[in-house]
Amino acid sequence: MLPVEGKQVVATEMVCAADEPKMLCLVRDMCTVNYSRSRITLNLPASTTMCSLYNEVAQHANYVPGTFLLQWERGGKDGGDNVDVQEDSKDTLFQLGLLPDNKRNHFVINEKNEQPPQSTIQEDEDTVGEALAISESQATGSTTDSTSTYGPVYGPSPNPSTDYSTYSYASALIKSDTGYVGLVNQAMTCYLNSLLQTLYMTPEFRNAVYKWEFDGSEEEEARSIPSQLQKLFIQLQTSKKRAVETTDITRSFGWDSSDAWQQHDVQELCRVMFDALETKWKNTDQKNLINELYQGRLKDYVRCLECGSESARMDAFLDIPLTVRPFGATHAYGNVQEALEAFVQPETLNGSNQYFCEKCNKKCDAHKGLKFVKFPYLLTMQLKRFDFDYNTMQRIKLNDKMTFPEILNLNSFITDDTGTIQSKTDEEDTLSASGSSAEDDAGLGNHAGETQDDMVDEGIDIEQNTAVINDRNKREQQAKGPYMYELFSIMIHSGSAAGGHYYAYIKSFRDGQWYSFNDQHVTKITYDDIRKTYGGSGSHRGYYSGAFASSTNAYMLMYRQIETKRNTLPIEPPDLPEHIQKLVHKLHDREEYERRQREMDKAMCKIKLFCVHPESKKLLEGRLEVHKDKTLAEATDIAWKMFNLDPVIALDQCRLVKYDEFHDTLERSYEGEEETPMGVLLGGVKSTYIFDLLLETRRPDQKFQKYKTGGTTVKVHVVDLESETVSPPITVRAYLNQTISEFKNQLAQATGLPAANMRVVFERYYNELRLLTVANKTLKAEGFMRSNKVFVECSESQDSLLPLPQSKMWYLLDRYANTIRVYITLPSESAKLRDRMSASKEPELEELIDTETEHMRHCSTQQPCTESHETEAAQNGSQTPAHDKTSTPQCNMVDSNKLSEEEEEERTCTDEAGITDAATAQDSADTQTDRTAEWNNSAGGPWNSDGSGSNGETETDSCYNSNGGDQDEGGVSGEEAEVEVPPPFHRQPYYFYAEYSTVPVPVGGDPAQEVLIAHLDKRISLGALKKELEPFVGVTGENFKVYRSYANNQEFESVRLNENLSQFGDDCKVTIRLGRALRKGEYRVKIYQLMVNDPEPCKFLLDWVVAKGMTVLQSKEDILPQLRDQCGLDIPLDRCRLRKKTWKNPGTIFLDWQVYEDDIPVFSNWEVFLQVLEEPEAMVSMQQIAVFV
Repeated sequence: MLPVEGKQVVATEMVCAADEPKMLCLVRDMCTVNYSRSRITLNLPASTTMCSLYNEVAQHANYVPGTFLLQWERGGKDGGDNVDVQEDSKDTLFQLGLLPDNKRNHFVINEKNEQPPQSTIQEDEDTVGEALAISESQATGSTTDSTSTYGPVYGPSPNPSTDYSTYSYASALIKSDTGYVGLVNQAMTCYLNSLLQTLYMTPEFRNAVYKWEFDGSEEEEARSIPSQLQKLFIQLQTSKKRAVETTDITRSFGWDSSDAWQQHDVQELCRVMFDALETKWKNTDQKNLINELYQGRLKDYVRCLECGSESARMDAFLDIPLTVRPFGATHAYGNVQEALEAFVQPETLNGSNQYFCEKCNKKCDAHKGLKFVKFPYLLTMQLKRFDFDYNTMQRIKLNDKMTFPEILNLNSFITDDTGTIQSKTDEEDTLSASGSSAEDDAGLGNHAGETQDDMVDEGIDIEQNTAVINDRNKREQQAKGPYMYELFSIMIHSGSAAGGHYYAYIKSFRDGQWYSFNDQHVTKITYDDIRKTYGGSGSHRGYYSGAFASSTNAYMLMYRQIETKRNTLPIEPPDLPEHIQKLVHKLHDREEYERRQREMDKAMCKIKLFCVHPESKKLLEGRLEVHKDKTLAEATDIAWKMFNLDPVIALDQCRLVKYDEFHDTLERSYEGEEETPMGVLLGGVKSTYIFDLLLETRRPDQKFQKYKTGGTTVKVHVVDLESETVSPPITVRAYLNQTISEFKNQLAQATGLPAANMRVVFERYYNELRLLTVANKTLKAEGFMRSNKVFVECSESQDSLLPLPQSKMWYLLDRYANTIRVYITLPSESAKLRDRMSASKEPELEELIDTETEHMRHCSTQQPCTESHETEAAQNGSQTPAHDKTSTPQCNMVDSNKLSEEEEEERTCTDEAGITDAATAQDSADTQTDRTAEWNNSAGGPWNSDGSGSNGETETDSCYNSNGGDQDEGGVSGEEAEVEVPPPFHRQPYYFYAEYSTVPVPVGGDPAQEVLIAHLDKRISLGALKKELEPFVGVTGENFKVYRSYANNQEFESVRLNENLSQFGDDCKVTIRLGRALRKGEYRVKIYQLMVNDPEPCKFLLDWVVAKGMTVLQSKEDILPQLRDQCGLDIPLDRCRLRKKTWKNPGTIFLDWQVYEDDIPVFSNWEVFLQVLEEPEAMVSMQQIAVFV
């Protein structure tokens, strides 16, 4: 391999030709702490095998092959499935499906069997220290060569400000080495993980959690914070995993998945947890445990400086917030002690802010401040590193250096009985004592002047703590007073005020070691790591040093009081309470079950499976999970049972074939491989595959076709001219080198139709139909591609003699392609309204219908289509037994007879079908042009003339056999047409067919509300649709409104009667609401009442219609009666004011003489304020000004 520019790696072997395409592979290592910067870039030939790619990645990542998973992120790193790269596979990158020509192919390295990959670098304690030194050099911007520890780095150098960790994977040890388990970061829960690990490492708190026993149901247990905290602690102590999940405990907080992506306040979260524990421990021995462990007391006082009298109150606290930099100051406090002294420093009340002393009976100077009365056993101090810069008006983070001691003496902050402050002891042992003197401008990492005694005195260096117990005793002897504290947790924030990463350094009280708990990684740390958490440089440094100061610093410290009687160690597993022991066994059993499931999953081939149901013709989808050792025959049986095909079709009529869902193509069949294991057949065990399987079925008299690689898939629809039906698709595998004659023979075998008189129509593109007539022409020459659709018909009728655009088959295919299904919800009053429906028609609606659909014809042969005939057709041709839908088992239906285009006024027409019967349109999972539709062929036969409709068969035949004139459209004379060529098929009107839904009404729904399933031509206008719906709604189209419903339950009214329904789409939902529809020049307006003195000044009253040319006075006269009836508001006419509404703000007052659209602009969805006046309206002229007082 040769390195090239951009730190890519180019393969030099297996290059067959200079023009061989290259595959750009970007590999991210998710097993490292700094996974965001651990990247490998490879540019490999397309002929490179998956095995070579795997070994190449292992070499550059310094991993032992076979100890990690390499996965291809199919679809990109932002979406798609992960495909495992098999380390022993001989398939090439091109066969895997990678994209060539410098297109990015993303790969990730993940853990295998929940164990981290084995590194090829031999490490020991010295190597760990070297790695930490290298990490420090990178964090401070030095140019130390990192190849000795990390291996080669591929990609640009990382930005130090975004380095969230101070160690590398070289120091990351698994649980068996450190003895501790990490926590998985759900999304942005690193702050939560650091707090949970701190609580777990607090012996007194962990032991108290173990003593409590949960008593409740499993449902209550899932919502119980103490119970989930108890389970989490058990997992952290006994699990063999590297890291455990925190989803159960966050779910007990009431968070959903989106809450996990939000950063929460750690102090607030801690208090929520403590409140929940106190509630559960109310009636137990631990009821006061939180207060005993974490609660301290302080005094908020005011002391008169003249008489010395003091007024005070006692407050409790759980943590002490310490200011890092005082407001307005340029320098920060140097250490925690200074910040504590500033916290209790009193404020002097003088001048205009003097304190009124009751004893002196006058205003006096006074001191106001805080005094600590009692410190808690576990002391929490919050360093306020986040502030607000009033100069830049931005939130900032204070990275100033603030040191903190390992042993903290707080005795000087407790007052004695006389109220004086005790003197500060000189024996304080702090981490900052030697550190401050040793530091210089060279940086924090220079410790050449430190001695061995200094390191022991610090008590932090984990390399020098062989006598931990003696060191602890030494510190206990140094304690002078009761309030001596030992540091055991440092919670750290790395980043800026805009965001960052949280982790914790925690000391184990059992072995005295310090560990870094960084989400799922638990590692040992050194003294240098703790020193880095102090923060940036001191104030003596230059102005520009702030740009290079460390952004990784402590933001919360936890100390434990040094008290021999109270200090304890965590309970060991053998000493756990009995109820905890049972819970441990339960969790271990569940973990073992999950492990066995994972082992079984590793042997399961998981692949998408599809099947076209033999009866319903729906495309079913599932996920086939089959063991790798199961044979193809056994897998077919599993798939057969999976789709519940046992009562429908025999097993021997089914087989599994290779299928491509994306292109909807059949790839190949597996003849003779029935006993081949699925693991071999599918190319290995994977969770996802780049292909799918299809459970194919056949008829009893049919034989399965052998599918070879390289064919083309054809969807075949059989067209029946007599019943006017288009059947569901049949899938046929053809080959591009086949001739049309061979293809017809193949279709005859698949459909059972004779090939001699077969008409085959090929749909190359949408609505582009081509008749295949040249027998020796190949499919490739006809334009067949990977997936195709054809329509076949062999009725031997004279329709086949016509040119395709003039034939009935063309009409049926055109209607099939443009028919959509719409679900229409009718008003609950429709059933009653249908009984009372008047036969009269509203001429206004007729005028608004589009010219393409307004003429309704039902005339006889050779009779002019005059206006009278159109009216008669509209009245008689759309009759439906909607008033009695229970009188017959067949559904109500209506077929429209509208013309598809504008006819000449004197044009004659042949007989055409009136209202014909139609069968129920079947559902399908295909697209709009693939779905099944059966036209005019119901189980009950054609309608009779006894009230159910007219017999359309005779009329259709009469129309079909008639001659349209002296010369037809094809240029043939009438005499020749009778002998040689039949007349062209007369184009039928746009299609409309409706039936009532039989789906039960959902719970809570209105049982009187009916749902209509309508199959209609999407080229029909909205006005014509309303005309067709009149018999079902029970009122004329002018008295109901059409609303289109969307997925988010929003509804919008459709008002443009001339527009067609192409925007509705298939399976669209429509709601019909009673109410007068808008006429031309009318607008719908919402009326709101304006109440200026009320808390809610805007209140909706009703909807109202305003017409062009109406005056404001006329509109008031129309509105007031409706307000009286619907809202109970009786408003005098002279005290009613209308005015413009702009959102919630009142605008111009409308005068009585003004005219809408002439003086007042009106638009759709207009809103108007109605104001009730206390006195008669005084505003009568535009010259007046209304003033609100």
